[in-house]
Amino acid sequence: MKLDVLAPGVLTTVQDHGRVGWRHLGVALAGALDTEAAALANRLAGNPGGAAVLELTLHGPTLHLPKPIRIAICGAAALAHFEDEAGARTLLGAGRPVDLPAGTLRLGPIRDGLRAWLAVAGGIDVPVVLGSRSTDLRGGFGGLQGRALRRGDELPLANPPALDCTTPHMTRWWVDPVEHDPDAPIRFVPSTHGLAMRLEGSNWRISAHGNRQGLRLEGPALPATGGDVISAAVAPGTLQLPPDGQPIVLLADAQTVGGYPRLGYVIAADLPRLAQFRPGAGLRLQAIDALDAAALLRARRVLYARLHHAVADQHR
Repeated sequence: MKLDVLAPGVLTTVQDHGRVGWRHLGVALAGALDTEAAALANRLAGNPGGAAVLELTLHGPTLHLPKPIRIAICGAAALAHFEDEAGARTLLGAGRPVDLPAGTLRLGPIRDGLRAWLAVAGGIDVPVVLGSRSTDLRGGFGGLQGRALRRGDELPLANPPALDCTTPHMTRWWVDPVEHDPDAPIRFVPSTHGLAMRLEGSNWRISAHGNRQGLRLEGPALPATGGDVISAAVAPGTLQLPPDGQPIVLLADAQTVGGYPRLGYVIAADLPRLAQFRPGAGLRLQAIDALDAAALLRARRVLYARLHHAVADQHR
């Protein structure tokens, strides 16, 4: 079974948990910018948490469904409609399993954030490259030919369940994970660099020049520090300081080494939140220590573990 791409959306890519274990060879992690939201969508659709999904940015795609299928959407609120073969339209809810007959799925503007994740029962069945189906846009491999979706593409599914569905059906229950709060600070563990604490005292805005490699922050320029340093390992969450004094926070498609000074590291519990900051949005940084960062990560993992258990109970 294949889904036909009638319209690709602004930037729709195939992603999963990422390409883990290859950074020592210069291969980026890639993967969903919020792996927890992607995994939860998978669980709702009846997939393993690491199955490949579609990551939607700003505006989702339009897909033709040749047969009945189950979907689930998590992340920022995406306007989703289903149109059956007779032309009748149904508004779809997020955070729950949705069974759809043959027809057209239209995923429109994303509100209150920037990205959402669409899981389809069976998972997107693109080739596994270095242990992952994720799209590496910078490397040009993985996913669907290493690129975003285009009109006319076909998305194969891996063993979708057979459904007897003639009208859209949504469960009365849904999961409600923590919503994106753009006013809450992004917490980071500062490095020993002398300018690290200056990140906390500035009001930053998200530049329009960011992408899945990293977010560029705009604000009062931090002073130059004498040029580049010896290249060293970087990872998603690293806060770099380029010569122009405008920091960059690296995301999932980040390079593996960098020569800019490193001012700190966004904590793992807050890194998924960066996926939802639109260009022009304000962003505050708050310094915390590594022990608090570890405690916040444990709390977030407990929250999502409870959500997964609740979904599993409903599927029984």
